[in-house]
Amino acid sequence: MAEVRAEMVANVWKVLVAEGDTVEDGDTLVILESMKMEIPVIAEDDGVVVQLKVAEGDVIQEGDLIAVIE
Repeated sequence: MAEVRAEMVANVWKVLVAEGDTVEDGDTLVILESMKMEIPVIAEDDGVVVQLKVAEGDVIQEGDLIAVIE
């Protein structure tokens, strides 16, 4: 199981996966926006998205859980 966490305070600009989706290492899960920059959040493992904890428009803090991949 891999937890994907936020590395900075940001807005969730776009969510590209849903719970149940199969992802591969390197796939973009969500795109964050901070200081007018788009920051992709990348899967670091192959697996299935079992939990997606953010929605478009959310404001997340550094360390917040974005997704869980099994």
